[in-house]
Amino acid sequence: MIEINKITKSYGNHENKFQILKGISAKIGDGDFVVILGASGSGKSTFLNVISGLERPDSGSVKYDGRDITKLSDCDLTAFRRKTVGFIFQQYYLLPDMTVEKNVRMGADLADNSDYREIIKAVGLEEKSRKYPGELSGGEQQRVSIARALAKKPKVLFLDEPTGALDELTGRQVLDYICGLQKKSKFTVVMVTHNMNIAEMAKTVIKMNSGKVLQVYTNETQKSAYEIGW
Repeated sequence: MIEINKITKSYGNHENKFQILKGISAKIGDGDFVVILGASGSGKSTFLNVISGLERPDSGSVKYDGRDITKLSDCDLTAFRRKTVGFIFQQYYLLPDMTVEKNVRMGADLADNSDYREIIKAVGLEEKSRKYPGELSGGEQQRVSIARALAKKPKVLFLDEPTGALDELTGRQVLDYICGLQKKSKFTVVMVTHNMNIAEMAKTVIKMNSGKVLQVYTNETQKSAYEIGW
């Protein structure tokens, strides 16, 4: 369980200070599929960065099973991220001079996971494990980033607009891979998007605007990546 209580976050100083998050509270259950939905500038990416431990809030708390990560030292917070969470962003952040296998192994080594080749196979890249990122399509590169994140065996997988740079077919394929693996491995998914159609895939939807939560609701039926509009 992730419990978020009255978190605030601002950037800048003095007269140039701008508040992004304005006292947000929410709860995310273990194994949930959560979409944080909102327009550009609503604060959703900052919200994701704070609850994942990438950034610290100005005030408030973020608790994982009762442990407040906002009170951890920098060293302990780094260890927490390494052991507990995985990240997939719109940009792939792959190392260009490393093969698919070596990029994925970077994530696996953080968790002493020797089964990373099974994850490469699971995302359909077994035959391209010796290829370099520059030799792959955009969808294939995103699948490498997914495999690298999952090779850490995270308890929570955070995604920030993971299909933003992909065409429709590739975007659907990527979402389908993520959902299939999540159902199999039972980890928690927290995804940021501005796409209302993608929100139909989630179990829980958190709608944001102007740094606040407007609404939290549950989808009675979760659609697949091939059932939603685009």
